[in-house]
Amino acid sequence: MALYPAQFIHQTQLINPDCEARPTLMVLPPSNEELQQGKATLVCLANKGFPSDWSLAWKVDGISGGSWEESRGPAVMEQDARYSWSSTLRLSADQWTKVGSVTCEATQGSQTLVSETLRRDQCSQD
Repeated sequence: MALYPAQFIHQTQLINPDCEARPTLMVLPPSNEELQQGKATLVCLANKGFPSDWSLAWKVDGISGGSWEESRGPAVMEQDARYSWSSTLRLSADQWTKVGSVTCEATQGSQTLVSETLRRDQCSQD
């Protein structure tokens, strides 16, 4: 029976479950066009994590679970057998103007927390 690359990767993951990798995070700010429409959508991109069950959560000014909407996209396996996924945070433009910072946090089991913070004053106001 011939093994194709995807099958080999899948079998390797099953044989060696200790191969864990912390994802890298990037937080993207809302666009100026969107802010002019009264909305603010921020995106957290998580790349090269393993396994696929990392959880993404948002904190706004250090507080989690506030009056905002969060959603998460499905995990996508990349060619290197690591996973990428995203999470979206939706605020009103008015809420965004009052925010000092937003943080995206990735957690998985006993792994060390991974986080990325975006300060609103770092975003251009062009």
